[in-house]
Amino acid sequence: MSTSGGIENAPLNAIAIGAKAFALFVKNQRQWNAPPLTKENIKQFQENCQKFHYQPFQILPHDTYLINLGHPNNENLQQSRNAFLLEVQRCEQLGLVQINFHPGGHLQQISEEDCLRRIAESLNITLDKTKGIILIIENTAGQGSNVGKTFEQIRYIIDFVEDKSRIGVCVDTCHAYVAGYDLKTEKGYENTWNNFDETIGIKYLRAIHLNDSMKGFTSHVDRHANIGKGMIGIEPFKRIMRDSRFDDIPIILETPNETLWKEEIEMLYQF
Repeated sequence: MSTSGGIENAPLNAIAIGAKAFALFVKNQRQWNAPPLTKENIKQFQENCQKFHYQPFQILPHDTYLINLGHPNNENLQQSRNAFLLEVQRCEQLGLVQINFHPGGHLQQISEEDCLRRIAESLNITLDKTKGIILIIENTAGQGSNVGKTFEQIRYIIDFVEDKSRIGVCVDTCHAYVAGYDLKTEKGYENTWNNFDETIGIKYLRAIHLNDSMKGFTSHVDRHANIGKGMIGIEPFKRIMRDSRFDDIPIILETPNETLWKEEIEMLYQF
């Protein structure tokens, strides 16, 4: 949801399209720094959430795209860690309980394992300096040098996180499909979620990003499509909406044509 005019407008934008959950950026997603939130911003945001019955677990902030918690260069890694900490602290100020983030990438300069260890270390540092916020790892498409494309890589990060009560996972359907998880067929759908449970544990699933894919299976290209208008097709989204494993977690649309969001939400609830 847009925060144009102030972060307090995000819940108003969400209710206008019939959303029961929403995502937002807690600062400009393409800049390192941001002016601090004012007391008025925070008060109005919380009042608007209360007015429209958005509880903290229904709100999924997303970190900025610049952050790379596994950066191979120590100076750049520190910059990312500082920026991530700032975002988690802003979530604390707003009374939120979680933040979703992309793990990072090795930039062909260190091994995948070293990158995953750096990410886990980054999370431990952030957890030590904050309270209550759950850090939610998003699976990636595996584009370029990005890690987090397999459930095994995500599990590896979790294994090195000290406070596992404050870690979770968000599965992006587009990313999963192009990374090689066959959500399209009925058998592939069941296999994917069984694999998730066996490798990571379904208790760690805290959110879903619901996106169709412009690109094909195992393409590793992160290009979202509107629901039913891409390579995944409509049937898997019907399955997700009827799957009791995903009750009471935020399911967020990141589909490219925002003029269709209201219509997509209505369609998904009809399923």
